[in-house]
Amino acid sequence: MWCVADLNEDYITKMEDVLETYERPYEPQQPVVCLDEKPVTLHADVRPASPAKPGRETRRDNEYERCGTANVFCAVEPKAGRHFSFPTPDRSGFEFAQVAVNLALAYPEAETIHLVMDNLNIHRQKSLADVYGLEMAAEVWDRFTVHYTPKHASWPNMVN
Repeated sequence: MWCVADLNEDYITKMEDVLETYERPYEPQQPVVCLDEKPVTLHADVRPASPAKPGRETRRDNEYERCGTANVFCAVEPKAGRHFSFPTPDRSGFEFAQVAVNLALAYPEAETIHLVMDNLNIHRQKSLADVYGLEMAAEVWDRFTVHYTPKHASWPNMVN
């Protein structure tokens, strides 16, 4: 079911902030990066594929064995055409902290990284502090200018 949140002042303020962030001209010193995560189901083939032959593509059976789930953090910098994928066992504050550090390291020359995210509880400086301690968490978090999408409206995040 899809629902529209109340268009209150907080919703409108966050939506305008995200849209204004997207309107920024491309600036390598202030990249705009969108981040989100997605659960994935892991599958294994039940039968081996038939190899391709001249005039016929590889054939795969659509039957599979379910092998649990995982998570993929995805980040994109739309105006530069950069994208990152961070597969993780789950969606946790620990995993988010590692992704945040990797993104900060991916932009060593940036003055700030404009990071567009939804309001998930792990998308906070606390996740970094729990893993790396307060000092390093502050150092990494300060590399970002965070732009949260409105609650119940993560669809403006370009990574989706």
